[in-house]
Amino acid sequence: MRVLVVENEATTAQLLVGHVQRLRDFAVTEQASTGADALRRLAPGHVDLVLLGVHLPDMSWLDLLRTLRGAGCTVGVVAVTATHDLSVIRTALAFGVVHYLLKPFTFTSVREQLEKYEAYRSLRNVGELVLVQQEVDQLLGVLRDADENRLPKGISRESLQAVTAALKRCSGLGGVSAAEVARALGISRVTTRRYLEFLVDKGAAHRRARYRGPGRPELEYVWLSPDA
Repeated sequence: MRVLVVENEATTAQLLVGHVQRLRDFAVTEQASTGADALRRLAPGHVDLVLLGVHLPDMSWLDLLRTLRGAGCTVGVVAVTATHDLSVIRTALAFGVVHYLLKPFTFTSVREQLEKYEAYRSLRNVGELVLVQQEVDQLLGVLRDADENRLPKGISRESLQAVTAALKRCSGLGGVSAAEVARALGISRVTTRRYLEFLVDKGAAHRRARYRGPGRPELEYVWLSPDA
């Protein structure tokens, strides 16, 4: 599968290229460091998948996606980003981003995302005119994490990743309350607490009382498990 790496940061670009080239069925055939260069390289239609960094010097990555889709280009796109802004994620998904590769990434995480897209693409290219429900579910499901369907009702993977990332960042400072995470992410405190309690139940986070003067103590949360 032919891959275009679009990344302005040289070190990140080198890592991505190195990881992709280790995979048997993938090859980096094009590289670009600007949005304009990426659009030029995509025009001939010789690329199957784009690994798209979100920091481009000449245009926003969302504008690049809008331009691509507006021109009728349906190439698969995996966004390479450290952002956990849910509004940005939703917008990107609306423009056909098939998955997010979150920084810092590893060879394993790169391989997983590319293999998911390869499985999706192979199903999409079967060419059958009529699909039964099971086949439709399979086509959509290969782009999701294997355990996504096991998340309880009211817990979405996007929001869970955002809350987890915020908790990890703040835990180095000694812990964080639901209200503090809610303010950082721009979501409600009730919703944030639901996700934090879910992480506690999984054993990925610890809940404890925070005493700051007289009155009722506030609950704070600390990240425990790097693998959860």
